[in-house]
Amino acid sequence: MTKKFSQEHEWIELEDGVATVGITDYAQQSLGDIVYVELPEVGKKLTKDGDAAVVESVKAASDVYAPLDGEIVEVNEELDDNPALVNEAPESDGWFFRMTLTDESQLDELMDEAAYKDFVEGL
Repeated sequence: MTKKFSQEHEWIELEDGVATVGITDYAQQSLGDIVYVELPEVGKKLTKDGDAAVVESVKAASDVYAPLDGEIVEVNEELDDNPALVNEAPESDGWFFRMTLTDESQLDELMDEAAYKDFVEGL
C-alpha cells in the first residue's frame, strides 16, 4: 500500500482494488478549522481532476478533486457529524471517499511522498 499525492493536495491509497482518498495535512493546515464536508454520492463517476467533494473551513470553501478516474463506492459518513476529523487525522481517519479506479496506471502520474514533500516546500 503506497500513498500517492496530487498537486491539488489530495492523497490516494490503493488496497485490494479500492482507493481511499482524502486531503493532505498541508491542505488541512492551509484551510484552518474544517466546519463542513460535502461528500459525493455513492455510485458517482469521477474523472481525474474533476470536482469530487467540497470542504468548508472558517476561512473558505474549497473543492476536493478526484485524483484519478473511477466510481465512488463508499463515503466517510463520520465526517457529517465530525468534520473536524479532517483536521485531526487528515491522512487516516479523516478520509473523504473510497473509489474503484477505471485505470490503475493513472497512479503513475501522481507523486510519491518524497516528491510531494519537495513540491510543498517549493510553494
